[in-house]
Amino acid sequence: MVDVNDDAKAGGYRRVAVLTGPGRRRDWPDETKARIVAETLAPGAVVSEVARRWQLCPQQLFGWRREMRAGSSAPLAFMPITADAPTAEAAVSPPPIEVALAGAVLRVPPGTDAALLTMVLRALRAAAA
Repeated sequence: MVDVNDDAKAGGYRRVAVLTGPGRRRDWPDETKARIVAETLAPGAVVSEVARRWQLCPQQLFGWRREMRAGSSAPLAFMPITADAPTAEAAVSPPPIEVALAGAVLRVPPGTDAALLTMVLRALRAAAA
């Protein structure tokens, strides 16, 4: 016969497990994923520390980074348009359009062929991926 004592007052004890953190599968919005991935890309950031702060596995965060590089779930980001003070020669001819993409600045003068501009922008975007 097996003698089982599960009375805590009689000197026995029961094991209690305390689970912390999220207990179920979470669905992360793309904006939140992008913000977390951006934290890991900051200079000096450690992926494991960012994952711990957000209660993630580092492997999951590395997977999100891979997805962002592939462009599968990266949200579109728009560059702000800034206007410089007009100069004397700007009054004579319209100023060129400046496009900042993938770390490059492209200055497009008025009258540029639209097909050529499209090819150049696609090449820049492909080089950034």
